[in-house]
Amino acid sequence: MKKYFLPLSMLAVFETVAITLWLTQNNIFYLFNFSYIGISISLGIFLFIKKYRYARRTAQLLVGLYMLVYLGFICGENMQIEGFWYYLFSGVFEAAAIHYAVAKIFGPLLFGRGWCGYACWTAMVLDFLPYKVPEAPRKKIGWVRYITFALSLIFVSALFLAHAGNIERIMFWAFIIGNVLYYAAGIILAYVFKDNRAFCKYICPITIFLKPMSYFSLLRIKCDKSKCVSCGKCKNVCPMEVDVTDNSRKRKNGTECILCFECVRNCPKDAL
Repeated sequence: MKKYFLPLSMLAVFETVAITLWLTQNNIFYLFNFSYIGISISLGIFLFIKKYRYARRTAQLLVGLYMLVYLGFICGENMQIEGFWYYLFSGVFEAAAIHYAVAKIFGPLLFGRGWCGYACWTAMVLDFLPYKVPEAPRKKIGWVRYITFALSLIFVSALFLAHAGNIERIMFWAFIIGNVLYYAAGIILAYVFKDNRAFCKYICPITIFLKPMSYFSLLRIKCDKSKCVSCGKCKNVCPMEVDVTDNSRKRKNGTECILCFECVRNCPKDAL
């Protein structure tokens, strides 16, 4: 049972969150919501252990489509960063505010940027594109993410300062338009830079939360130096260009590991 420790632990974490929010918020939806996400992610990890080729993609689709279609389009919740600002300014701890707290602010202390690898509905689509491994050197334009972060904050702040009417309806349309823009930008960048994850590296505003917290993540890919033969395969298959052979917190692109386990899958010596 030792090899199943990770998926069972992940399930336990999400069930703890689910039950706690259900009881404290007196809303059974949270029990269903976080239980479903926990089961989906744990299933993805379990399938990876069983060497199923599309293990992570299964979890991505299960969680991504649920959040995009059900929570976003059907329930009308803006799960993008604008929704987080909206609930934060409203002083209401629910929906997007809880989602961000669990998945993108405090959660990364446990599982790093696992959200990006297993649950993000933007990356869910971008990962279908052909450039799964970057074909060009990384660009030094990561500063763009701070602009998109600031624009999202300014947009919601302006709505509150202007006392905009029917703000919930505006948030719903902002979710739809925002997703269209994200997908368009992500696809264009993927083909321009020949890198499916270019959007994640340069544009995504969520990384402002994810990167600093991921630095302290408990769940990390580590290298057994006694087994490593420095073949370089792990670096060649990493979509985020992380140097996983370096076990230090300051390793190259260390806060961008999405726990896709491609390095683990391709290591010829099982050193990772």
